[in-house]
Amino acid sequence: MGEEEELQSESNATNTIEEYSFPALRFDVSPHRTYHFHRQFITPTNPNNFLKAVKWSPDGSCFLTSSDDNTLRLFTPPSTHTDAPVAASHDDNDDSFPATVVIHDGESIHDFCWYPYMSSSDLVTNVFATTTRDHPIHLWDAASGQLRCTYRAYDAMDEITAAFSIAFNPAGNKIFAGYNKCIRMFDLHRPGRDFELFSTVKDKKEGLTGIISAMAFSPFHSGMLALGSYNQTTAIYSEDNMELLYVLHGQEGGITHVQFSKDGNYLYTGGRKDPYILCWDVRKSVDCVYKLYRSSANTNQRILFDIDPSGQHLGTGGQDGLVHIYNLQTGQWVSSFGAALDTVNGFSFHPFLPHAVSSSGHRRFVVPDDDNKELCLSGNENCVSMWSFCYDSTMEIDLKNNGSFNNQSESGYLD
Repeated sequence: MGEEEELQSESNATNTIEEYSFPALRFDVSPHRTYHFHRQFITPTNPNNFLKAVKWSPDGSCFLTSSDDNTLRLFTPPSTHTDAPVAASHDDNDDSFPATVVIHDGESIHDFCWYPYMSSSDLVTNVFATTTRDHPIHLWDAASGQLRCTYRAYDAMDEITAAFSIAFNPAGNKIFAGYNKCIRMFDLHRPGRDFELFSTVKDKKEGLTGIISAMAFSPFHSGMLALGSYNQTTAIYSEDNMELLYVLHGQEGGITHVQFSKDGNYLYTGGRKDPYILCWDVRKSVDCVYKLYRSSANTNQRILFDIDPSGQHLGTGGQDGLVHIYNLQTGQWVSSFGAALDTVNGFSFHPFLPHAVSSSGHRRFVVPDDDNKELCLSGNENCVSMWSFCYDSTMEIDLKNNGSFNNQSESGYLD
């Protein structure tokens, strides 16, 4: 990717946001399921294949799933801006439409992330990265499913070591990868084994120990990088020189997800076998501001949450099969809706439309009563669903004015 192409993509993305007013979602009305996917995840060798995560692309044109069969599937919903009829089934056991791209990654997928200035109309930027057990970091072409290039880290024995978490920096020119007690930084334009190594432990005392399991950059290029570790702590570093700013304690389990608020003033952290998402004010960093409950006290799964484009609400799944919505200004529960009959381990808001996707499932060790009968699950267990929220366009949120409201005239569902 050339520098001029990157800057142009970034400029186009910025202009799109500035010209768009996000409709205020109505969480007092349950969303309706627009599309549903289940059968494509059933394989002969893994009939109990379950979902691990789902993420919308930055341009909102598609979403990407990760599942236990070591496969990534990319789904491209029909355009929401046209009135063309869509042949989509709403039967729980049928899929609405097939995946556009299917990528088999060989081993268990630890993490994946989209290029921040990705655009499906620009083949140069239409990429995402993955990290897989015993494999280097892969950069994939989202249009063709072909491998673009790899970024390889080697240990002291000169053997490839896999990253546990990855993220593109806000500028989109580097890939940050989390390992045990260290971060490796790869130049996006220089594939191979060249990288910068930074230890997350300073003087064997301060810093972040354990496996770096999650990471997130603060928006607006503020230079803050949040790293989560399986040792139950989160640390804030400076992106430029990996200077340790402070460490946050309080999570009951190993950190599995970290995400900054839209204004960059707050950080949200979640852990495994921990029933709470913690909110931290990064301007003070002394105490937890509030806790958001979710049903996740008995699972080691990553349960990914997300913040809506307005920055005012957070959605998270849990073991109860529900998606809970919280008001981030007050920390109060707003509503919930049933997304699956299983653990909802992924939830992602559309970047600018009133849609969201959820993924569900967990590992089972159940033996059927009849040895000759396979374990059969319904379409509401290991599945992906796309949801459409009711919205109130009389209070459209103007993204370019940081969440101010514009008066419009109608409300309803946007399909």
